[in-house]
Amino acid sequence: MTDLTQTAPTPPDPAASVRRAGIRPLAGLTGKNAVREVLAGITLLAIAVPLNIGYAQIAGLPPTAGLYALVIPSIVYALTVSSRQLVASPDAAAAALVASSLGGLAVAGGKDYITLALAQALICGVMFLLCSFFKLGFLANFLSKPILIGFVGGLALDILVSQAAKMLGVKIDSGGEFVDKVTGLISGLPKLNGWSLVISLGALIVLLGGRRLARAVPWALIVLIVGTIVVVLTDAEKAGVSVLGKVDAGPPTLTWPVIDWTTWLTLIPSAIALTLVTMGEGLLVSRSYGEKRGYPTKPNRDLFAFGVANLGAGVSGGFSVGSSTSRTAAMDQAGSRTQLPTIVTALGTLALLIFGTALLEDIPSPAIGTIVAVAVVPLLGIPDLVALWKQDKFEFVIAAVCFLGSLLLGPIAGIVIAFVLAVINVTRRAANPAIDTLAADGDPSSSLLDAAEPGAPTAPGVVVIRLAAPLFFANSAPFEEAVKRAVRGASARHVVLDMEAVTDVDVTGADSFRSVRAWLADRDADLALSRLRPGLKDRLEHLELIDGVAVYDTNRTALVALANAGGAPHVDAGA
Repeated sequence: MTDLTQTAPTPPDPAASVRRAGIRPLAGLTGKNAVREVLAGITLLAIAVPLNIGYAQIAGLPPTAGLYALVIPSIVYALTVSSRQLVASPDAAAAALVASSLGGLAVAGGKDYITLALAQALICGVMFLLCSFFKLGFLANFLSKPILIGFVGGLALDILVSQAAKMLGVKIDSGGEFVDKVTGLISGLPKLNGWSLVISLGALIVLLGGRRLARAVPWALIVLIVGTIVVVLTDAEKAGVSVLGKVDAGPPTLTWPVIDWTTWLTLIPSAIALTLVTMGEGLLVSRSYGEKRGYPTKPNRDLFAFGVANLGAGVSGGFSVGSSTSRTAAMDQAGSRTQLPTIVTALGTLALLIFGTALLEDIPSPAIGTIVAVAVVPLLGIPDLVALWKQDKFEFVIAAVCFLGSLLLGPIAGIVIAFVLAVINVTRRAANPAIDTLAADGDPSSSLLDAAEPGAPTAPGVVVIRLAAPLFFANSAPFEEAVKRAVRGASARHVVLDMEAVTDVDVTGADSFRSVRAWLADRDADLALSRLRPGLKDRLEHLELIDGVAVYDTNRTALVALANAGGAPHVDAGA
């Protein structure tokens, strides 16, 4: 006889279709929105070119490194990512990390330095791919909002000092420590260049004023064009204004960094920092825009996309690629809902590299510095820090420590501090869970708990205790103390543990459970469990914790049974 249960066709799963559609290349692109997406791509090109030139300079790399990072990495990213809107590109934080981590290994701008940057991008790519393969996207959750605010804010302030020096025409060591940069900037103020200051002020007025007039206009591109015309017409370079200089023409070519294995190992810590920062910020932004615009995202798929993008950067002359929150927001405002603008930007940048690099040579550095400074200021996170101060002082302290750590000790130390603080914060919260009790007289000792169902009976000598967390090493001692305190206060002979909110018990928690049971037995008190999760019941049986312990479906059942067993007047379960 044919088994119809095995041969019957499986009905289509609409949710599965949506998930599959969410990760196809250029998902969301239709004939109706193609023109809008192309126009958004032109806007993104106008934003990305000047910013990437500036970020390349921050990283200590030639302008072409920033432009190359917009070609092959952008194309492979756009074709593999699940997010329809997240823009991947070198950003200010990544540039600062590259500069600070490579500055002590080679001279910025030199051939060895560029080779190290390529190797660093390749290591980042491998790490992203490993994170994707092992489905480690959840690690981004350890970089909480206060940690990201502080870490990125410290990097942003370091960048801002370097850009301020460019804006004023003051020479400082951009690869030095923050304190040295500030000292160099202050000591160089008497020698600032007047023409540089004029160009910077003009650029600042256009950028800030233009943003109020029409946000969709590529004001950064206008600033570069006008600034270049001013430099050419006035011969400002002879007056001391620094310009971009010669930019090599031609498309990116495939290459491979040749360094010894010890140098590869030296680059791993900085690559870890770059990977973690991109994971924390990129996955958060990807998820938020997916929820906002109603399309699915897959964190581990996005990690894979970051991986292939960084591999593409490492073999094509770019540098480490992260996520760009500002450009993603700009594309959202422009109405873009696909990755087509990223492809348009890649093709436009390729055309610029082949035919138009001569147009870039006279771009004034003060104008580039102003563009980057305006883009970086929001990353300082001042409003977010103020909000944290008002909402939670401890969270503010976490953000402040991360801020100072990344600013004064460097990004690698900053990311280590961030994770240590994350562990401390998680442990602090886990070690102080909500433990609520319902005493024998029926009055909750905590307003947070409705431990028994409405109308549930109680009787002298019965107490209900609810732990609203897994029982594990961090909270086992507070759990024991809470049980003992409740029993002493109510002179209880019957204890009911409401297990509805307990999802797991570890070995240390099991020892605490046994200790509580033994302590109750010494006082002629017994222990019962109610509302036990099926999975947790198996775990408790494996740990041999519920042998001889009564287990009830509800608090009401437990209270009725224990009240009647304790010699109190008979209570009807339907009361």
